[in-house]
Amino acid sequence: MTAGTPVPGLRVQRLSPEAWRTQAASDSPPLGGLAYGGVADSSAIAPDVVAARRLDAGGARIDAWYGAAPLATGRCGDVRWQHDGHWLFGAIELDEAQQGHSLAELTERAYRDIFATLRHTGCLHLLRLWNYVPGINGQSGGLERYRQFNIARQQAFLDAGQRAFEGAPAACALGTREGPFCVRFLAGRRAPLALENPRQVPAYRYPGAYGPRSPSFSRAALVDAGAGRSALLISGTASIVGHASRHLGDVEAQVRETLANLQAVLDAAHARGSARFALPALDCTVYVRRAGDAPRVRAVIEAVLGIDSRAARSAVCLEADICRADLLVEIEAHAFAAGVPHETDAPGSETSRAVARTEHAAPSTATPQATQPRVPQAARVLPVAHAAPALPTSELGQAVGSREVPA
Repeated sequence: MTAGTPVPGLRVQRLSPEAWRTQAASDSPPLGGLAYGGVADSSAIAPDVVAARRLDAGGARIDAWYGAAPLATGRCGDVRWQHDGHWLFGAIELDEAQQGHSLAELTERAYRDIFATLRHTGCLHLLRLWNYVPGINGQSGGLERYRQFNIARQQAFLDAGQRAFEGAPAACALGTREGPFCVRFLAGRRAPLALENPRQVPAYRYPGAYGPRSPSFSRAALVDAGAGRSALLISGTASIVGHASRHLGDVEAQVRETLANLQAVLDAAHARGSARFALPALDCTVYVRRAGDAPRVRAVIEAVLGIDSRAARSAVCLEADICRADLLVEIEAHAFAAGVPHETDAPGSETSRAVARTEHAAPSTATPQATQPRVPQAARVLPVAHAAPALPTSELGQAVGSREVPA
């Protein structure tokens, strides 16, 4: 699709299960959906359930993503996908116990299948990913499972020639208490504009204290959603300033800091296009580590954004582990508004300026993508159920110390 070709409309609705079933049976079914709150559905197009308990009042909800009918359906490896020729929604789940492979191995496999899906369908650009990792803060083989996931995810990006650093897609990674490793993703035929938060070091430039390989995601993606509208897809956002977690143990302060970070992402989006977004108008999914904190989390959101705001009324609150053990809450969000993104990610763009403003806080030892080394063998670990002995301190130090990638 050329730059002058009209973009088919993209939209999302937060539906009840009953409304989903009606839509799935209609002439304009959704591309796919994320279900919150334990949905049992036998529709021809079933939503992908997030294995996390809903903590607030109200029944199950489904974020239904729509393109334009008719839809094509298929599989690439273990990925199930549907697309309308421009927009694609895909899903994959892999169980470590059933597969007999480590989280790192399954992560690389999942992302290989995802990138194969993009090539096969022509929907080449990842816009947004949702990663759900069982036991994300657990340890095996001497390394936290989230860090194992980051090693494998980054390697898969590099092997596929995808942007693992600046320009990476929006994403989240949450810890589930049960179920398989899952990835859901949204892709399209046009690249989004990757956004960074000037209050934070880009995740792909985190210092080595956070793991041998850095997380491969941007803080948000600004997408031309067709019909003169933009979609803002905001990654999982938490109480991090610079690269450090803030307000340890204080969930209310963490929520306020998270909302400040969300506002900073909106400001970055305003610098990259003509669309204008408002914090109280976001559709939010709120992940809370400790179930008992949910009422306090919601109270802060209502106090800051307004009890009758769309963000407060439509928010879904789920029990999940956050990627850092010291973080108690994470919020992801999306919104649509009239206006279009700027066309290029040229030098001097807001993304580049945001990176430049924050790099001094965490000097990077990044090697250009084309020269990235393979993952050190010492960092490849076995599944939790078949954990290898912990690496000797000297060997683990070599695995971390010899990295030539940003962390």
